[in-house]
Amino acid sequence: MARSKLNAGRIVLPSNVDTDSATHMPRLTKRQFLGATGATLVAAAVGGYFAFRPNPAPIGFAVSPDELAAARALLAKYPSIDAHAHPGRLFMRGAENVSGKIYLATWLGTFEQDTIRDMKAGGLTAAAFAAVSDFQTLGFQGEGLAAVRAFEPGEAWASYKRQIANLQSLGESGLVYPIKALGDFEAARKAGMPGALLTVEGGDFFEGKPERVAAAYADGVRSVTLMHYRNNELGDIITGKPLHGRLSDAGVAVVKAMNAAGMLIDVAHASEATAFGVIKASAKPVMASHVHIHGGKVEHPRFINRDLAKAVAQAGGGVIGAWPAGIGITDLAGYVTRTLELVDAIGIDHVCMGTDMDANYKPVFDTYANLPYFVAGLRQHGLHDEEVAKLVGGNFLRVFDLA
Repeated sequence: MARSKLNAGRIVLPSNVDTDSATHMPRLTKRQFLGATGATLVAAAVGGYFAFRPNPAPIGFAVSPDELAAARALLAKYPSIDAHAHPGRLFMRGAENVSGKIYLATWLGTFEQDTIRDMKAGGLTAAAFAAVSDFQTLGFQGEGLAAVRAFEPGEAWASYKRQIANLQSLGESGLVYPIKALGDFEAARKAGMPGALLTVEGGDFFEGKPERVAAAYADGVRSVTLMHYRNNELGDIITGKPLHGRLSDAGVAVVKAMNAAGMLIDVAHASEATAFGVIKASAKPVMASHVHIHGGKVEHPRFINRDLAKAVAQAGGGVIGAWPAGIGITDLAGYVTRTLELVDAIGIDHVCMGTDMDANYKPVFDTYANLPYFVAGLRQHGLHDEEVAKLVGGNFLRVFDLA
């Protein structure tokens, strides 16, 4: 992306910006305007979400060429999966009736080809490509997101269908290898294409109707995060006041329908009462795709209690996705530490990557091109290759297979 430099308060346009032949004024594309002024304005408006960085987040530790080569060799040998991500923010394309600051984020546009290129550069096997079920109801409250309005009748389902069609188009265009079954991960590796696992963040589009699980599965969806930033028909969110105080009866029915379909259930963003209800209702392991745990130096409403993390791990061998949000950490070294904190809390067999790529809060891992550095960091802390392989992909694949 072309980017400007500030010179004594004056914006100096990049050299590749055209000028109008009649007025000699700059004629910027949306991307170029974003580089010149828009990124600064949008970043100020939306805080830590949805803003482009001029450079990737810092690594925070030294990596030798030999260590980097060994990390790349490991990624070539073992599958690597990101359990929760929004590559290129494709969920924003075509969104309607969004709030003011969220509109600014949609104005930035999508950049899926850039992130897919980074997946290839970093050696990532596959990532979740997540729709955001409640996106059109969201707004900013302080530094965080929250639902600021109710859905109009039929709006949640229509938004889901729009987003899924956009995600499906990636496979149809040949940019990614669609992941629908366990064998597709290895098939994507052999094809030399990044794999795309379709997921949905927020079960709002179900509207409490368990029969929609089968429809979503037919669309290629293989995992759903039941909550996002809105209490819905299924249960409550972790960052708001409870509405149900539990997993609702409709939530129980949806959990059972997801078990029957073979769809992985994600309890990230769910309140503790709702998440424990899901674990009890599910006959299959569950996942909390992008969270961290309380009890460290930093606390946050999006972190979960250790008892819940252990319950996810112990109920059939579920997984917790290590989340590189910039909450108390500022570089990739912090993400390595956070991952190891999860390992210490729940065991090496129950941690995976859940980066929330391209829609995270002040991310410290913000490009897949830096995946080899993350691997190198884990190895520097004494993990054997087989242990690293579990964290970057093996644990997720095991749970995916059990869903």
